[in-house]
Amino acid sequence: MFDLFQKKRGNLKDDSLSGITVALALVPEAIAFSFIAGVNPLVGLWAAVFMGFITSAFGGRPGMISGATGAIAVVAGKAFEFGEAHGGLGAQYIFAVIMVAGVIQIIFGLCKLGRFIRLVPHPVMIGFVNGLAIVIGMGQLGFFKKVTGEDASGSKLMEWIAGNEMGTMLGLVLITMAIIHFFPKLSKALPSTLVAIVVVGLISLVLPDSRSIADILRENTGAGTLSGAFPVPSWPSDVDFAAHWQFILKVGFTIAMVGIIESLMTLQLIDELTETRGKGNRECLAQGGANFLSGLFGGMGGCAMIGQSLINIKSGGRGRTSGIVAALSLAIFIMFAGPVIVQIPIAALVGVMFMVVIGTFEWSTFKTFGRVPASEIVVILAVTLVTVIMHDLALAVFVGVLLSTLRFAWESSRHVYVSVIKDTPEERVYALDGLLYFGSVREFSDRFQAKSDVKNIVLDLAHARVCDLSALEAINALGERYRNAGKNLRLRHISPDCRHMLERAGSLVQIEMLPDDPDYTVARLRDRAEEDALKSSQNS
Repeated sequence: MFDLFQKKRGNLKDDSLSGITVALALVPEAIAFSFIAGVNPLVGLWAAVFMGFITSAFGGRPGMISGATGAIAVVAGKAFEFGEAHGGLGAQYIFAVIMVAGVIQIIFGLCKLGRFIRLVPHPVMIGFVNGLAIVIGMGQLGFFKKVTGEDASGSKLMEWIAGNEMGTMLGLVLITMAIIHFFPKLSKALPSTLVAIVVVGLISLVLPDSRSIADILRENTGAGTLSGAFPVPSWPSDVDFAAHWQFILKVGFTIAMVGIIESLMTLQLIDELTETRGKGNRECLAQGGANFLSGLFGGMGGCAMIGQSLINIKSGGRGRTSGIVAALSLAIFIMFAGPVIVQIPIAALVGVMFMVVIGTFEWSTFKTFGRVPASEIVVILAVTLVTVIMHDLALAVFVGVLLSTLRFAWESSRHVYVSVIKDTPEERVYALDGLLYFGSVREFSDRFQAKSDVKNIVLDLAHARVCDLSALEAINALGERYRNAGKNLRLRHISPDCRHMLERAGSLVQIEMLPDDPDYTVARLRDRAEEDALKSSQNS
């Protein structure tokens, strides 16, 4: 819609400037997610530093940004609550489950399970990015509110800003979005996002009603400052692993899976935008190592951040340098430049994220209505709604894959055809066309009447595929029906993999397999030779 993403190669200058831009955008997000988890803002900020540096340096997707995320923060918050109820060790339990999650992710990568992300259908991907765009947009609305006090339970009371404050906020947001959109038409020497943040930051200096990061910190912590020394490694020794290992393992596994799914889905999206291909298993290893070290150094862990990743791509960041610069810049902000960073107007960062929302949403979705099967639309809407309502991206992807799988099973089960290709008083040959698996075995079995059939039956599988145990059992049951009726059922023209499956089944399938006739064998060899010749010509 706005030509936000251009497919180009990065360089050191683009990567460095983009990294600084991303670092600025990481600050409010990390702080907000820290509040969700119930920990000090520095816990989220240092998590973004460790996650960003390690995954950028060693991960499988250059240009992708990792840090503290909302999905991880929500799950980590459960560990914080559990820890607070068991000796006031909320932060210690977060560090413990994050380290466990890191180990699980490393195991996931070593087992090369990252390739399973390729099984995610395109409608699920569309629903994922649409839902995520809406969630990112809704998340920015919180910055249009301010804390006014606490209720009896200690929860913060929020209300919408109004009057000049709201007018200033909206005006600065629109200026930010306009600069990001129009500046590239004037010059591409600097990332438009960084220019927008600097310009709006200067404008806010003369506007008394402009809200900054310092105001957000002051409302939530009572102090509008941001500073902290580099953390030292500390094992969560106060955690009672022996007594609570089940809880720690359960929450750690949940965090690991949520992080892997979010990261691999983001990796796939960046692949499409840049027309390159990342390495999922390597990313799993890097994410695991980053989470383990994040927990060890007092961070709340995280995963890939789609918003910041898209900011990086839009700003020209393509290589590993962009993520490394972002992480190092954020560390410098925390330790040395806190007083300056907290003066950045929230409106500038909100405007940046709104442009990310516009660039993330798959606007072509509206064109698909009436042009693709209704079942595909249902999958897109289901994934989008689960993402928006539950704020659980892993659950949304699981629901989408499940619906797509059920749809495929239903459609495939209706496309099993049985026809008679030879009919004599002594022998009848049936040809089976389609996939024979758990969803189609009932349709297959209902096509045969053993009692009224002829003496010898041949089932031709030249255009069929035996897929699973249910298919083997259906063939075996059909053979049993014919034997009980005093008749013979034999198989012919079985593909090599199906023949291997039947041979391995041994006594489980007691049906004779006829040798393939010469014409069929020659045809198969000719087709295979033609395929090999075509592949050779394509490779050359």
